[in-house]
Amino acid sequence: MSALNALRRLSCLLHLIVRDKSAIAAVEFAAALPFLLVTTLSATELTNFTIVRMRVGQVALQVADNASRMGRTSLTGNPQVTETDINDLLTGASMQVSNLNLYTHGRVIVSSLEPTANPNTADTFKIRWQRCRGLKNPTSLSPISPAQGTTGLTGMGPTGQVVTTPDDTGVMYVEIFYDYQPLFTSGLVPHSTIHEYASMIVRDSRDYNGPTSGTGANGGVYNTVGDPVHACDVYSTT
Repeated sequence: MSALNALRRLSCLLHLIVRDKSAIAAVEFAAALPFLLVTTLSATELTNFTIVRMRVGQVALQVADNASRMGRTSLTGNPQVTETDINDLLTGASMQVSNLNLYTHGRVIVSSLEPTANPNTADTFKIRWQRCRGLKNPTSLSPISPAQGTTGLTGMGPTGQVVTTPDDTGVMYVEIFYDYQPLFTSGLVPHSTIHEYASMIVRDSRDYNGPTSGTGANGGVYNTVGDPVHACDVYSTT
């Protein structure tokens, strides 16, 4: 008899457990929490990556635009590009995205793409001058701008987006490499290095040859006040 009563009590207890739904929401939430957490973190990281990439792209476009306008009026001829102009250009890029620490985690490359001759019957181009700033060494990445002094180019840029320039003028070509700084982990984004580029045709007449003698002769850039030269074999933030 006692065994039968025990079975009845056990049966009643099981029925109570089956009918009790007070903890279902908590159990379901606990089961779904890992998925919700991963989804939320991934969405947040991807959104931040997209915003950072957009900002880097905007900086590249802004630098190219500013570079196409720079130059100081000369009493003896066309406006001249100086190292002061270029230094101001690079400093302005860093200030535009100051919270990204652009030169600590990346590198900006500015190149002056010009025809190899005028008229350019061979349809080839050269990089007369090139300036860089930033600690990142992008040599393992592709494509990357050819070095200063390179001639015989068909243009600059990745396949399908090659940039050229008309006769008697030039194009300011800008590349930016930036190591994305994740909120959580870089494993949630497509790639950890952001590579953006932009170009702008020079807006006005310009003295492309530069000084005719001395240091930097025919290099396209004047430096009468001894400003620092941000050569591309130097890696620095300033």
